[in-house]
Amino acid sequence: MLTGEQIRSAARDALIQASTTFRPDQVAAYRQALERETSARGRWVLEQILQNAAVAREKKYPLCDDTGIPHVILEIGERVRVNGKAFRAVAEGIAEGLRALPGRPMAVRGDGLERLGQTLGMYDDPGMLEAAPVTVYSIPGNTLKITVLMLGGGPEIRGRTMRVFHRHRGENVIREAGRWAAEAAAALGCTPCVPIIGIGRTQYEAAALQLAAALEGDFTRQNPWEEEITRMVNETGVGPLGLGKTVTALGAFVKIGPARASGVRIVSLRLGCCFDPRRATVVLKDEGEINGEAYV
Repeated sequence: MLTGEQIRSAARDALIQASTTFRPDQVAAYRQALERETSARGRWVLEQILQNAAVAREKKYPLCDDTGIPHVILEIGERVRVNGKAFRAVAEGIAEGLRALPGRPMAVRGDGLERLGQTLGMYDDPGMLEAAPVTVYSIPGNTLKITVLMLGGGPEIRGRTMRVFHRHRGENVIREAGRWAAEAAAALGCTPCVPIIGIGRTQYEAAALQLAAALEGDFTRQNPWEEEITRMVNETGVGPLGLGKTVTALGAFVKIGPARASGVRIVSLRLGCCFDPRRATVVLKDEGEINGEAYV
């Protein structure tokens, strides 16, 4: 059976992996971008990003100086027994990972307005940084998948969540989201970017679908509308690090959820940076007998 130590270690390992390592689809996307980029300065930027990723992977250094806010997704198999202590184990693993990495000390002291104004300063301990609320999905089988995404601040500044009038054509919603991404690309700075988009019925649902898009997205598998958004952003000519030319976006991830009878759809855009999505998953398997008892 799974133990609290297994869950804690898995959360820690997923955080460190997400923070330090490009996935194979990211490496493939950058290699393809190098083939497409026509600017010598742009190619130099892309080469430096790949070199940075190789050093980060080898030495287990953070990919970016903005080490990010941990976002945890638990996919719990229907034959996996857990109770509320699992969330405590995850939180402990996240803190351990931030200390081991180490993460940038970013946790703000105080409560309420003290936090908002940052009047009491920050904690020196990277492990004091709380993860965002955990997202939970149910999946078949007897595995527990712990995914950690590290979300930096720049994309949050450039993102947007609001309504779009569909005018009875889904293409209108997609293209409006593409226009948002194209407008924000020049201000992001750390391009090539990755538009990550969720479309739902409420602001909460759209933001949750945006996180699901980051969870599921794969640069090597792009649907036609993801390709269209990428094309729209690349047409801006912003280029790598804003130096101009061909590759402004590596790809796009879009997750469309349920719809309601209404003239609007709610769209949530996060304009991911050149290291996004920083994501890793650790899978634990429950080999125990099913006896109805919860455990950690």
